[in-house]
Amino acid sequence: MARPVVGIICNRYLINDEYPVHAGGTMNSDAIAGVAECVPMIVPSNPDYVSINDLLEACDGFLLTGGRPNVHPEEYGEEATAAHGDFDRARDAIALPLIRACVDRGQPFLGICRGFQEVNVALGGSLHPEIRDLPGRMNHRMPPDGTLQEKFENRHTVSFTEGGVFHRLMGAQEVVTNTLHGQGIKQAAPRVVVDGVAPDGTPEAIFIKDAPGFTLSVQWHPEYQAAEDPVSRPLFAAFGRAAQAWSQGRRLTPAQVA
Repeated sequence: MARPVVGIICNRYLINDEYPVHAGGTMNSDAIAGVAECVPMIVPSNPDYVSINDLLEACDGFLLTGGRPNVHPEEYGEEATAAHGDFDRARDAIALPLIRACVDRGQPFLGICRGFQEVNVALGGSLHPEIRDLPGRMNHRMPPDGTLQEKFENRHTVSFTEGGVFHRLMGAQEVVTNTLHGQGIKQAAPRVVVDGVAPDGTPEAIFIKDAPGFTLSVQWHPEYQAAEDPVSRPLFAAFGRAAQAWSQGRRLTPAQVA
């Protein structure tokens, strides 16, 4: 049986400050191929190259990856400031309508970091430009120095709603995760259910209420050592089951794969 195809929504970069590329970290491909047991396919996130309909037909599910550029605040009715950082309007133009289409169709996606934020914005929510500037919040950004392992090491707990989707999926109400983000949910969209929070109250795990398919998203980076990590592995495995079901003409909600 052919493996399902997962489109990896990637980011625009410059190699050597001059050669433009669309790229996704190999951690993402490792997690999709090795844990979700799907075929990873890099998506050039630009409407000049692909349409939403093209992607919906070509892929069985989507991984909404993290990335340095942030969702432009115009997408949630605010003006850009220096605190909002860099943007990628071409990715906004692909990811946001793609999320809405997937929610409507029940086509599975998994959101990570920026992807988590995109899900909230796509459905009508807003973002804080800088979590660490808020009273009582911790610094959720990755350490500026150190090895890759030190940057991705676990740094805080996430507490899930008792009996909720993430609690059932993980088999634990509290887990420990990494944290590498500056922005975060300010106002949750009307259908966004916050199912997990950091100790300072920052939303960390969400899903879409009454969606007909798999819509889990997390603010941390589960792609790091996904095959070995006890929190990452069940998340990617569940997403893989949802993508497999879609490829066979079925839809699975998070409750059905938890």
